[in-house]
Amino acid sequence: MEGWERAFVLHGWPYSETSLMLDLFTEGQGRVRLLAKGARSRRSNLKGCLQPFTPLLVRWGGRGEVKTLRNAEAISLGLPLTGMMLYSGLYVNELLSRVLEQGTNYSVLFFDYLQCLQALAAEESSPEVALRQFELALLGHLGYGLDFLHCAGSGELVDDGMTYRYREEKGFIASLVVDHYSFTGRELRALAERQFPDPTTLRAAKRFTRMALKPYLGGKPLKSRELFRQFVRKQPDTPVDEA
Repeated sequence: MEGWERAFVLHGWPYSETSLMLDLFTEGQGRVRLLAKGARSRRSNLKGCLQPFTPLLVRWGGRGEVKTLRNAEAISLGLPLTGMMLYSGLYVNELLSRVLEQGTNYSVLFFDYLQCLQALAAEESSPEVALRQFELALLGHLGYGLDFLHCAGSGELVDDGMTYRYREEKGFIASLVVDHYSFTGRELRALAERQFPDPTTLRAAKRFTRMALKPYLGGKPLKSRELFRQFVRKQPDTPVDEA
């Protein structure tokens, strides 16, 4: 690759004594895996910038699935995520590492991701709204085209006071059954608008995104969720459950 690409590190792990293997989310080529040779050595000038949540400009080259990092520069300081927001950011990174195909352009999602990180960095109380908005955006970019505003059975607009049951690959169908798969018309409108004005609509959004993302994640649990659980257990006054 000849030009520079805007990117974020999603995940990095040691490779040999002095190198790093990196999963990056780039603006133009989506998720790419790069070998950063010598990045762990004492003399490397890459140590400080190859960190999650730091906006980067990168160049890479080579053939095959794993390319070689040529250059990397930090555009600005890393976004200041701490505590609950840090664990939420790690969850978003792991989500992208798990569901995005390598080398596929997700340029619009790249800015949804940046917006999510900025929202987390600015948030002081709860990451829930930012996470649900990003998950819904991610599902849209993955091709999960679901109509929240119309009953899949009749085609009519959803009614705020009615209940609709989610059926995978079909949508929401009016139903008298109220269970884990049921949503009110008001909750579906909130999902369509990605706006959650109260705890009820926010809980419904979390319930839906969990169901919708499950096929993409498979049976392997997310490590970041377990880390989040451990963090919350140590914060007895924390009103937020896991990401």
